[in-house]
Amino acid sequence: MDKEGTKEKFGDYLIDISKYVITAVLITLFFNDISSSKVLTYIIGALVAILTLIWGLFYFKKKK
Repeated sequence: MDKEGTKEKFGDYLIDISKYVITAVLITLFFNDISSSKVLTYIIGALVAILTLIWGLFYFKKKK
């Protein structure tokens, strides 16, 4: 596999992680009563998801 293909696969992987983090945060908050740190959980989950999404999009090859 060439270097560009590897970068695209890694980008896909990071985007998938971003989706899994969002899903995990939503499911955790839905099933658990986390009243004291609910906002903090949303903020940390959103930051991790956004950062991995941006990092994953960075690795996609720009097509002309």
